[in-house]
Amino acid sequence: MRLAYFALPSLLIACSSLPHDGAGSAPPAGAEATLGLLETTDLHANVLSYDYYKLQADPAMGLERTATLIKQARAEYPNNLLLDNGDALQGTALADYQALVKPVACGDTLAIYKAMNQLGVDAAGIGNHEFNYGLPYLNQVTASHFDVDGVPADAPRCAGPNFPIVLANIYSVKTKQPLFAPYRILTRQIQATGPDGKPLTATIKVGVIGFTPPGVLSWDKHWLEGKVYAEGVRETAQKYIPRMRAEGADLVVAVSHGGIDGDPYTPQMENANYYLAQVPGVDAMLIGHAHLPFPNPASTLPAFNLPGVDKTRGTVYGVPAVMANLWGKHLGVIGLHLKFDGQHWVIDKTRTTVEARSIQNPDRSFVAADPAIAPLVADEHAATIQYVKTPVGTSDFRMTSYFADVGDISAIELVNQAQTAYVQDYVKANLPQYAALPVLSMASPFKTGAAGVADYTDVKPGALALNNAADLYLYPNALHAVKLNGAQLKAWLEKSAERFNRIDPASSAQQELVNTGFAGFNFDMLTSADVSYRIDVTQPLGQRIVALHYKGAPLSPTQEFLVATNNYRASGGGGFPGLDGSRTILAAPDSSRDVLIAYIQKARQLTRARNGADRSWRFAPVATSGAVVFHSAPGMLDLARDAGLSAVSQLKADDGAGKGFALYAIDLSK
Repeated sequence: MRLAYFALPSLLIACSSLPHDGAGSAPPAGAEATLGLLETTDLHANVLSYDYYKLQADPAMGLERTATLIKQARAEYPNNLLLDNGDALQGTALADYQALVKPVACGDTLAIYKAMNQLGVDAAGIGNHEFNYGLPYLNQVTASHFDVDGVPADAPRCAGPNFPIVLANIYSVKTKQPLFAPYRILTRQIQATGPDGKPLTATIKVGVIGFTPPGVLSWDKHWLEGKVYAEGVRETAQKYIPRMRAEGADLVVAVSHGGIDGDPYTPQMENANYYLAQVPGVDAMLIGHAHLPFPNPASTLPAFNLPGVDKTRGTVYGVPAVMANLWGKHLGVIGLHLKFDGQHWVIDKTRTTVEARSIQNPDRSFVAADPAIAPLVADEHAATIQYVKTPVGTSDFRMTSYFADVGDISAIELVNQAQTAYVQDYVKANLPQYAALPVLSMASPFKTGAAGVADYTDVKPGALALNNAADLYLYPNALHAVKLNGAQLKAWLEKSAERFNRIDPASSAQQELVNTGFAGFNFDMLTSADVSYRIDVTQPLGQRIVALHYKGAPLSPTQEFLVATNNYRASGGGGFPGLDGSRTILAAPDSSRDVLIAYIQKARQLTRARNGADRSWRFAPVATSGAVVFHSAPGMLDLARDAGLSAVSQLKADDGAGKGFALYAIDLSK
C-alpha cells in the first residue's frame, strides 16, 4: 500500500542525502539561516505551455516554465520548501479529459501530479476547484482514504502525489474529523552559519497547515452536501496552530487558498487571509484563489491597499505573504531570514524578502520550459488534443470576448440560449408548477484578459469542435436555475454593473472604464430580445441599472422569472444579493458546458442573426469631457464593428504597460 505522506522531498537540495528524522543537536544561540518558501498556486492543470482551446502553444503559462524559476530559486535558496496552494486539478481540457472523458486509472498518477512529483513538491493545500469532480475522484487521485459517505470504505489506495496534502477546515460529517490531515510538520536539516561565522548543519521543524474557502460547500453543493462541512479559516487556525507549536513546530506556514478581504470577518468568508494573518503563531502565508500576483507595489486594488497590508514588502499585519498569480505565470518566493535565540528559530522580518517572480522576462520574452516536464505527460497531452478536435457544428460568425466589457455578446448569447432552452424543456417535463414562468439566462465572459493579452475567448467562423465549446464555457459548472422577481433580477444586474468604475462626465482627465478588481466572470448579463436595460456608469454602485424593460414595458418588481445560471452563482459565488442557494429550483444533472455542446449539436449551423445579435444592455448615453478608456488585445477593432460597437476606437496599439495590450476608447454619448 502506498502512503503519499511518507514520500517527503528534501528541503536541502544540495544535501539530499541528509536524514529527515531530526537527528542532531540544537544549534548555538546566534546561529543564522535563510529558508526559501517557494509557492505555486492556481495551476489549474496547466502542466504545459499549451492552450487546448486554441490548439496552440502559449509560452505565457504552464508549470513547465515555472519549473525553470523553481530551479533558479533553489540555487539561490539551498534551504527551501516548495509548496502548492491548491486549484491544481481542474481548469483545462486535459483535466476534464482525465476526470470525465477517460477517467485516470487507479494505478496511474494524474498528469499534474506527475509534474509536481518530478519537481519535488514538499506539501500542498487544497483549493475549492479540487472538489469540482466529486469526492470519489478526489479521494482516488490524491491517494487518500476518505471516511465519508459516497466513498466506499473498501476503495483501494490509488496512485497519487509523492507529498502530503493538508487541509484543516473541511470535515467529514460521518467522523467529524478533517477530510485530509489538517497540518504536517516537516522536519528538515538545513545549512546554517554559527555565531563564529562557520557553517553548520541544523534541524528545523516547519509546520504546514492548509485552508480552503468555506464557500465550496455551496459552490459544489451537489457533490458535498451531507458529506462534509466547513469551519471558518480564523477559528480553525486558532484551534490547530497551538497544537502545531506544542508538537515542536519552529515555524508555521499557512497554505491558505484565499485572497485578502477587509470586510468584517465571518466564518463563511471566502478570502479570509486579512484575519488569518492576525492569528498568533502564523509565521508566513502562501495565498491564492484571487488569481493575482502579490506583492505588487503598483496595484490599485482596494484589498492590497488596506491598513496593515504592505503591497510593496509583501506583508499582511507584518506576516510575510505571497500570491503567485495563476496558471504557473509566477513563482512565489519568500526568503525567511532566521536566527536561533537559544531555544527557537526567530524570523528577522527586517531582512525577510517577498517576491512574485514572473516567467516573463523584462524584455517580454519568457523563460525556457524545463525539458523534463513534457515527456512525463506526452500521452495524456496527445490524447487530449485528439479529444478536443471532435466536431460539434459550424458557425458563420466569430465569437469573441475582446469587447465583452463594452457590449459584444457574440461569445455569450449562445451560452444563454443553451441554458434557457434546457431549463424550459426540463421545467415542462419535470416541474409543471413553474411552467407559466418565463425563463431567462445569465452568463458572463469568462476570459477578459485578466491572465494576459491571450486570455480571451476567440472562436473563429467555420467548423466548431469540443475545444471551441470549452473556450466558450471554461468551467465544469453544473447548470442551476433560480426563481426570483423583478426587483431581485435588478439587484443581480446592479451587482454585475460593479464591473465598471464610476465615471465623472465633467472630468477632462482620461478615465478607466473597467474595474479590474471586479472579475470579468462576475459580469453577468442577459442576452434576450425580451429584456432591455442600460448601465449608467456615472451613478454610484447600486443605482446604475436604468430603463429596465421586459417585453417593451418597465419591468414590474413583482414579475417572477426562472433564471438559468451555474451552481457557483446560484449558491452564492461572487456575493450576489439574494443568491445563497435558497432560491434554486433546479440543480441539473448536466454541466453547463455539456448543455452548450448538446445545443450546438442540435442547431448544427450557428448564425450571427440567430445566435449572436440579441444584445439586452447598453451604456446610458452621457457626454464626457475626457476620454473613457479600456484595454484589450491590439488590432481587433473590426470585431467591435462586426458587433455593432461604432463608439469604440483604438487610441494606441500598445498601452505602454508592457503586457501587450492596446488602449481603446469608448464614446459613451453614442
